[in-house]
Amino acid sequence: MASKMSERLNFKSVEELLGVVNEEAAMDIEIYKISGFKGHPFKVIDDEKMQELVESIKINGVLSPVLIRPTGMDTYEMISGHRRLHAAQLAGLTAIPSIIREMTDDEAVIAMVDANIQREELLPSEKAFAYKMKMDAMKHQGDRTDITSGQNGQKSAGSVSRDLLADQVGESSKQIQRYIRLTELIPELLEYLDLKRIQFTSAVEISYLDKEIQKWLFEYIRDNGLVKPKQIALLREACKTGIMTEGKLIAILNDSQPGRTPSTKNLISEKKLRKYFPADYTEEDMRSVIVELLEQWSQGKESE
Repeated sequence: MASKMSERLNFKSVEELLGVVNEEAAMDIEIYKISGFKGHPFKVIDDEKMQELVESIKINGVLSPVLIRPTGMDTYEMISGHRRLHAAQLAGLTAIPSIIREMTDDEAVIAMVDANIQREELLPSEKAFAYKMKMDAMKHQGDRTDITSGQNGQKSAGSVSRDLLADQVGESSKQIQRYIRLTELIPELLEYLDLKRIQFTSAVEISYLDKEIQKWLFEYIRDNGLVKPKQIALLREACKTGIMTEGKLIAILNDSQPGRTPSTKNLISEKKLRKYFPADYTEEDMRSVIVELLEQWSQGKESE
């Protein structure tokens, strides 16, 4: 009876949960010997939860060992445990229980992402770079196992990796693709997405814009507030049909603000303006140039 009860209550050890083989055991490693994972996409924030972890470590020590890999002579790279390492430092520890495992770069990326991706309240930027890093690593492994690229109806390594990743994290393959697009945003816009100053769908659309145009858009949002998906759609369409300038961007966004009727009057008649512009310039093109010149004039006045 006791034996059957023991079989049913077969709890996994910390090492098993980390995927550690039986031969591996934790040992105390001095913290100064451990460097952070290169390109680690998950933020370590000094918030209330971090303070709770610090207090727990002061009382009980670090209960779950971190996972590291050797990088040289007695130096290591953190794979899983950045928050625990930071909390241990804040708690005054100089060493931390660690499991050392030899890993390739791709294996290290996959282990690092897997250890963090199931955390609650992940930011869009964290998911974006984590998904990209893991998918790239999975694709590399797929390339090495002869996954072909579209021959005889087979999926490319990238598509296979994305589908596998989608199954693992509980997202659709299309949603994985959208998140990875976010890595094309400039940092300022990515931060605005995390702060919910930009909608997720709008951020994905913005990611297709040139980086210089993204910079102008960020400055517009900073100075004027939220932009709507319809405005981004109009901006993307305008980028396909002609050269985009900052003045043109401002004119498009201003004229497409919800509840605003685009202006149909100019202080100067179109006939008078025509002699200053190429024949193929539309009224909108002329207006955007005028706005840009006025901005430059205004900035010059401010610097005087």
